[in-house]
Amino acid sequence: MNNAVKIEASTDRMERISEVRPVYHEALTLVERLHRRLLDVIKDEFDRRNRADVNSVQALLLYNIGDSELTAGELRTRGYYLGSNVSYNVKKLVEMGYLHHARSRVDRRSVRISLTPKGKDVKEIVAGLYEKHVRTVEQIGGISHEEFSKLNTALSRLERFWTDQIRFRL
Repeated sequence: MNNAVKIEASTDRMERISEVRPVYHEALTLVERLHRRLLDVIKDEFDRRNRADVNSVQALLLYNIGDSELTAGELRTRGYYLGSNVSYNVKKLVEMGYLHHARSRVDRRSVRISLTPKGKDVKEIVAGLYEKHVRTVEQIGGISHEEFSKLNTALSRLERFWTDQIRFRL
């Protein structure tokens, strides 16, 4: 009897895995596609304003820095930057006048970055775009507050799962 229970439990587990596999793969594809689409939406907003001075990755980076003063390393660890080359974009944004770049008064080895007025203008464009979306996403996009809450909970759990995979080498 004990072996029969184990075989049934094993079969149930395999069925669950078979059910999870396609939706997990779909979620991975959607997360990646949504990030690319967000960058396309930001690019479109800047194109409508005839602003080719920053790209969508740089605009999102400036938005995420916001009113903070931080290091490039903090950008990565706080999850504010989703690209692969933060140093390159920070350097370009400093050169173009969107970011202040100064040595920390506390730790002279550390470089702190913050937005210039020009960088704040870009941040405000992205903030305005997001505000427009907030006002229309339920009516036009058909996504309710409750659905966003469930989505955010699921995405947070997935992020925690992936973090644990790295941290604990699971």
